[in-house]
Amino acid sequence: MKKYNVAILGATGAVGQEFLNLIEERNFPFAKLSLLASKRSAGKKIIFMGKEYTVEEATNNSFENIDIALFAGGAASKTFAPAAVQAGAVVIDNSSAFRMDPEVPLIVPEVNPECIKKHKGIIANPNCSTIIMVMALKPLYNKSKIKRIVVSTYQAVSGGGKEAMAELQQQAEDIAAGRPVKAEILPGASLPKHYQIAFNLIPQIDIFKDNLYTKEEMKMINETHKILKDETIGITATTVRVPVFRSHAESVNIEFEDNVSVEEAKNLLSAFPGVIVQDNPAEMDYPMPLMTSGKNDVYVGRIRQDYSIKHGLNLWVVGDQIRKGAALNALQIAEYMISHDMN
Repeated sequence: MKKYNVAILGATGAVGQEFLNLIEERNFPFAKLSLLASKRSAGKKIIFMGKEYTVEEATNNSFENIDIALFAGGAASKTFAPAAVQAGAVVIDNSSAFRMDPEVPLIVPEVNPECIKKHKGIIANPNCSTIIMVMALKPLYNKSKIKRIVVSTYQAVSGGGKEAMAELQQQAEDIAAGRPVKAEILPGASLPKHYQIAFNLIPQIDIFKDNLYTKEEMKMINETHKILKDETIGITATTVRVPVFRSHAESVNIEFEDNVSVEEAKNLLSAFPGVIVQDNPAEMDYPMPLMTSGKNDVYVGRIRQDYSIKHGLNLWVVGDQIRKGAALNALQIAEYMISHDMN
């Protein structure tokens, strides 16, 4: 099997670390591995598959002889993606920088793999909450056109990075010990105000737009339209940060043009790759973040009719946003390219 030179930009962060876990788990065919990060993280040592790697500071020259560049996300993508492409690498990017660029395919491999071949050096990974939702939407959309989606998310703090996870841990410990609680990260480290997340919910993820939706909410709307290639779907979203370490949950209400029964939905979802139906109310069996953390699949439960509209269903969708919502989805794109000789 041919092996590929791989670079990971953002190797020391939560998504970068998950890239490493998945490369080993999935026996990804790499020959050379370059671990890149900011100047602040350069020089760190990482043991991977029995070998010690030194994290290097990312520069425009870091991508020479690299075949696949996995970008973990963040502002560095806009800086380094053009240089990586110019050096001959294919960039699979987790940031929002290129997602809505009409020249850049936005890919969930189970949903729209045919779009991968349209890439011009950069392939965008969708937002984590979008990926989790469209995994549940696609098999149902194949049955009947969707008219409208109302989605409310319950997003884990790991979506805010390692610092947000550490803050939740520290706040919980401080509350248990009777110490004052500090909030310095959420809803966003760069924002002017911060709120306690332990034992709380924050109905803001990213900044507010002029239309009073947050950037995260607009990502779900715009990216879903692009991935499903259907701008006619009405979508409204409310995204909420919850005091959970890992794995996002979503309440998704769907209005179809034609009838999709509960049984049909269960069968369609069960047959779709990467989706597991966990739905047995009699046994109180349904997906939860605690049980889906570290799992590769998207779990769907609480499938039921919406009796307030003619052709409506409610779904409860849960998935690990660091895995399927980020690193796994990106690695699956690379695997698809390799298996279909698209690189």
